Amino acid sequence: MKKHAFLLIALVAMVAFATPAKAQMSDEAVISYVESGMAAGKSQTDMAKELAARGVTKAQAERIKAKYEQEQASQDNASKVAGVQERQRRISDGPLETEAGDIDAVSVELAAPGAKNVFGRNIFRRGNLTFAPSANLPTPVNYVLGPGDEVIIDVWGTNQATIRRTISPDGTINIPDVGMISLNGMTIKEADAYMKRKLGQIYSVDGEDAKSEIKLSLGNIRTIQVNMMGEVANPGTYYLSSLSNIYHALHRAGGVSRLGSLRGIQLIRKGKVIAVIDIYDFIRDGKTNETILEEGDIINVPTYDIIVDIAGNVKRPMSYELKKGETIADLIDYAAGFTGDAYTKNIRMIRKNGSEYQIFTVNEPDYGSFALMEGDALTVGAMLDRFENRLEIKGAVYRPGTYELGDEIRTVKQLIAKAEGLKGDAFTNRALITREREDLTLEILPVDIGAIMAGTASDVQLVKNDVLYIPSIHDLKDLGSITVGGEVAKPGTFVYAENTTLEDAIMLAGGLLESASTVKIEVSRRIKNPESTSQTDTIGKVYTFSFKDGYVLDGETDFLLQPYDRVYVRRSPGYVAQTSVSISGEVIFPGSYIITHKEERLSDLVAKAGGLNSWAYVKGARLLRRMNAEERARLVATGEVLENINDNMDVSDIDRSRVYTVGIDLEKALAKPGSDADLVLREGDRLIIPEYINTVKISGNVMYPNVITYDPSYTVRDYVQQAGGYGFRTKKNKSYVIYLNGTVQKARRWSKGVVEPGCEIVIPEKREKETKLENVLAISTTAASLGTMIATIGSILK
Repeated sequence: MKKHAFLLIALVAMVAFATPAKAQMSDEAVISYVESGMAAGKSQTDMAKELAARGVTKAQAERIKAKYEQEQASQDNASKVAGVQERQRRISDGPLETEAGDIDAVSVELAAPGAKNVFGRNIFRRGNLTFAPSANLPTPVNYVLGPGDEVIIDVWGTNQATIRRTISPDGTINIPDVGMISLNGMTIKEADAYMKRKLGQIYSVDGEDAKSEIKLSLGNIRTIQVNMMGEVANPGTYYLSSLSNIYHALHRAGGVSRLGSLRGIQLIRKGKVIAVIDIYDFIRDGKTNETILEEGDIINVPTYDIIVDIAGNVKRPMSYELKKGETIADLIDYAAGFTGDAYTKNIRMIRKNGSEYQIFTVNEPDYGSFALMEGDALTVGAMLDRFENRLEIKGAVYRPGTYELGDEIRTVKQLIAKAEGLKGDAFTNRALITREREDLTLEILPVDIGAIMAGTASDVQLVKNDVLYIPSIHDLKDLGSITVGGEVAKPGTFVYAENTTLEDAIMLAGGLLESASTVKIEVSRRIKNPESTSQTDTIGKVYTFSFKDGYVLDGETDFLLQPYDRVYVRRSPGYVAQTSVSISGEVIFPGSYIITHKEERLSDLVAKAGGLNSWAYVKGARLLRRMNAEERARLVATGEVLENINDNMDVSDIDRSRVYTVGIDLEKALAKPGSDADLVLREGDRLIIPEYINTVKISGNVMYPNVITYDPSYTVRDYVQQAGGYGFRTKKNKSYVIYLNGTVQKARRWSKGVVEPGCEIVIPEKREKETKLENVLAISTTAASLGTMIATIGSILK
């Protein structure tokens, strides 16, 4: 298939212009046909027509071409593995040329020889760059006219005219009253002067009495033929604008190939080299060659002479093309120089000498004279991660930090002076110098700072990387803290300070809250005896105080806090914040009411609301209660137990709302206030007393769930019949009634008096029976798990 690749590529375009038949060949049949046609000597045109007649479309030809290219790429990659592995072990590895053409891309992986990412090589392959001449710019005065160019002759003044003529193949234009004028080979400037002389025969354009002016300019420009030869991506003949230059031509040809040179591109005209272009001058310095291409020009791209790699700590590490004689200094310049952390005193280089590799260490003075050769690979290292003149001072000085070891700082005393001196809490009897030995191990040198500063001891000389630590007196002992909690505004832990009183600690905590008890403020203190030699069973001591007007009234006089004391302000037993309940519905004065005593009940709330009105349905009254913290925690714990016992059990439907219904009998509560039916209220309770509702709702497994009018003579079965009767798999003996007040009662089919106005009858449904052995085993296992689960939940809810 490989030897017919170019034929398949050509057939893609040729098949597109043929008319396909309905039948279609497979991809394998197309390949077989091409191979047999090549062997029989058929032309590409004949084979394209025959393939189109057999139903081969352009899309199929493109698919075959893409399949070939993919297989070929895989084969090429496999053949390069050995060479790639060897290159990865060398510093001279160069990055592959990326598809995006990023000249700054850096990669040191899988770099096959001759496929490096050479600086500047991809600039003519980018889709977002164009070198085409702009039609909006004025025509250069040195532009040479030729056949196909359109000239515009404007005449203004006494005479006004515009003449547009296209230069004929013989190089002339025809102007009425003047005749044939030859402009071939003239520049715009020359043609303008020549045209003024010619038109001066019919217009007054010369001398002091000139009454008209003439200007020649270029209109539509001709197309020229240029040949792109040598190492370009797509060599051949190209038709370009006559204003094009060499950069436009290179862009049209896809740039240079992997063997092409960017440094010595030749412009050949009439057999002579009239210009040699260095693309690096254009990329780096913006210098362009303004030579305009002419008909028949040849642009020749020779093969490169030298490509070298540079990696490491330079700003643009990649491959570069060099001219013969260029040096390491030139290469560093092309790479935009060293990075800030580069080691610049020498560069390591690997060179191929024809039989083996050589390594060179090139010193900085030789950068400008060391000429590079093809295949050289240079690496710029990083400077060492260390300091040659660093000192550091830490601890009780005003400006700790790092300083320079030099003429101004060479001793301990000079370093302290540079750090603005010692703080008042500095411990001067003993400071420490951490010093690095020659073998990079560390040693500690004690220093008497007080004697050095007083001049009674010799100053200590410092060396690089010394670290001087001057401790604070507070670093040498545990100052501790004090903790204030309970009924204070800002409870927390505070740094201990000497002579802190109990009043001071409470002030630090923002003062007492209104709920604080002023007769019971406790201070707990740990037992500390550093000289003790035996254990004791006393682990703490508690002091109790009372306050009045912010001062200690009762307790140990002149009491001062010690480190790690804990102050706790108790809550006053006589302080109770207001709590409220609400009542809504059929009462005289609905709304919120404050609970005024501990055992306020339902009857008390109804009395506060002015009693029931005439529309109140007492049996339907219900109480909504907000969960407290204990109830919410218990419900969450129950859900977690269910999930832990059975991973497959879905507990997401467990009602974790903060409000639930409490079943009450308000009628009994009002009849016997203070009885068990008269429920004690708590904060957040909401009593709802509805008006009379004379309907009954039937839901569950019935034929048509419905709401019907209440009839005291109906049984449960009668109500179900009003809903279309029982459904399939109904559990009739498990029916129940939900009343408006939140209570639930079992309901048999023939029961009377169970159903009340406003209630709901629920008919449950049987589950399908499962008789398979594995289901039986699953049921037994689930039963055992449920037993464990129920026991666990029971222990939680106790």
